[in-house]
Amino acid sequence: MKRVTLALMAAALVSLCVRPVAADQAADEATIRKDVAAYVAAFNQGDAKALASMWSPEAVYTNPLSGEQVVGREAIEQQFAAIFAENKGVKLSATTQSVQFISPSVALETGTAAVIRPEQEPEESEYTAVYVKRDGAWLLDRVTEEDVPVVVSNEDHLKDLQWMIGSWVDQDDRGRVETTCQWTKNRNFMVRMFSMVVGDQIEQSGMQIIGWDAAAGQIRSWVFDSRGGFSDGVWEQKDKKWYIQSTGTMHDGSKMSATNILTYVDDNTLTWQSINRIVDGELLPNVDEVVAVRAGGVEGSQ
Repeated sequence: MKRVTLALMAAALVSLCVRPVAADQAADEATIRKDVAAYVAAFNQGDAKALASMWSPEAVYTNPLSGEQVVGREAIEQQFAAIFAENKGVKLSATTQSVQFISPSVALETGTAAVIRPEQEPEESEYTAVYVKRDGAWLLDRVTEEDVPVVVSNEDHLKDLQWMIGSWVDQDDRGRVETTCQWTKNRNFMVRMFSMVVGDQIEQSGMQIIGWDAAAGQIRSWVFDSRGGFSDGVWEQKDKKWYIQSTGTMHDGSKMSATNILTYVDDNTLTWQSINRIVDGELLPNVDEVVAVRAGGVEGSQ
């Protein structure tokens, strides 16, 4: 009984110790987040003195525009005054991502910021700010910044094919063709996965990658099928039709070429046809136009 009582007392003491710490950190985090908003407001008002007061007396400030470092509030105030004098109308925005406490008197804030000048693109950065607690106030001590990586995307070049995103089905008495199209990361490519099902068996499947050829200034595609064949296609748009000039190698080594025609009918319907089909110099019959419908509703706006 004595051991149980001692254990309960110890647990109660731990609880009493932990709760105030957690509450204090929550209050401190709220204070730091408010300080960030106050810092942005002072910057946008061009108030160099107010900004300098938010730094610790021995803080080191790095000018994000010139890279010059200064130490101490007086020097920091002079730096801000020079920035505002040389950059009329400059503004700042900042968003806090997280606040972590290294100790009861040291905190680490991470976030993103943007320096905005009139008639110029914003200069974005990711920053880490070290705060120290002095006389109940949280003050900036150090700030490090890194440029936000520029994401290069070919989405604009492929936007006319946006309607293909989603799942499509073409079905008749002989079988079923299922196709799913989606963007890759950063929307630089579109990937179409296809399978031909007869009965309960997948007869053939494959993948088509559609992208932008910056050197040629046109859309291209590459197809790889489960039998070992592959092909390369060059796309050309005429109204709602896409003509894909395709050349490749079949699984048995035969050389092939064809013109595939992909037509947008509406957000839920497309047609596909293959003409001018040649294998090892022999002209083959055209593939009649087939109609595919979207599975599961409109997805083209994703």
